[in-house]
Amino acid sequence: MTALREILLRRISTTGPMSLADYMTECLLHPAHGYYTTRDPLGAGGDFTTAPEISQMFGELIGLSLAQAWVDQGAPSAFVLAEPGPGRGTLMADMLRATARVPGFHGAARLHLVEASPALRAVQAQALPHAIWHDRLDQLPDDLPLFLVANEFFDALPIRQFVRDGGGWRERVVGRDGDALVFGLTSPMPLADLEHRLDDTQDGDMVEVSPALPALAGEIGGRIAAKGGAALIIDYGGRGRTGDSFQAVRGHVKVDPLAEPGEADLTAHVDFEALAHASAPAACAGPVPQGVFLERLGITERARALASRLEGAALDAHVAAHRRLTHPEEMGDLFRVAALHPCNAPPPPGTET
Repeated sequence: MTALREILLRRISTTGPMSLADYMTECLLHPAHGYYTTRDPLGAGGDFTTAPEISQMFGELIGLSLAQAWVDQGAPSAFVLAEPGPGRGTLMADMLRATARVPGFHGAARLHLVEASPALRAVQAQALPHAIWHDRLDQLPDDLPLFLVANEFFDALPIRQFVRDGGGWRERVVGRDGDALVFGLTSPMPLADLEHRLDDTQDGDMVEVSPALPALAGEIGGRIAAKGGAALIIDYGGRGRTGDSFQAVRGHVKVDPLAEPGEADLTAHVDFEALAHASAPAACAGPVPQGVFLERLGITERARALASRLEGAALDAHVAAHRRLTHPEEMGDLFRVAALHPCNAPPPPGTET
């Protein structure tokens, strides 16, 4: 039994079953036993691999897309360049390398990272020693244009799950059965926040809600609408979907999310429709498939240029990385890219719909 599991069992015995959002928060961010607060989960030796760790091409093209958005908005002389949940700092480091030749871009950029994990902050400092760190998005400077990238950030936000029962909803909760953590359902109740989902669901359908998403998307969208800038949001998900997308990954394999709390990464699909709605008055372009986005930005041409200097196993790995990022059967169609931008400015290249 993990230490966190014992803590959660005692809590449930005292206060009753907890929402899935509360469970995810404890598993990911518990100060002593949380998944993100105690380790670096990335890479081959970790539990999962994100796109920036697969190939430098991903970060390079993200950086150039945001740099063009900066140029399209008149190349403001100072702006916040930000990333929430920056992992090892690989994505931002690749972005900065690719934009080094964009005249004025680095001189105007003020680099800010939003990271709650002390372990990951230490890793990020090695790649990005000049960054300024914050615990929360709302701590970013609000007096400058904001150019932001969020890669696999929103999928880690805690969710609540509801199952339709007639004109009401049962919430899926985490309870205990002896020493085991188990799922259960509350009694049905009407929920004003889910009335709009009665039109596109049937009895037994499950819908997921991220309580933190509206405030975070609103924070980003509000700043971009007021001061200018753009945000590229890359994640897996869709628009107003139904079904259970909650999952746990450990050692690059899906595992039981209740088996070893605090020892696996927990994620869920992102509702891009809710994100677009919450980010108003900023405009939202997309989401478009990641493969389409990267092809529009010229990833195949970049891949060929890099391939000309490789051979053998290195070339094979490079070709495999290109496929993994772009092919519809891999990350190319699973992941989506949405862009937030001012209504009077074009969206960042690659996200046009």
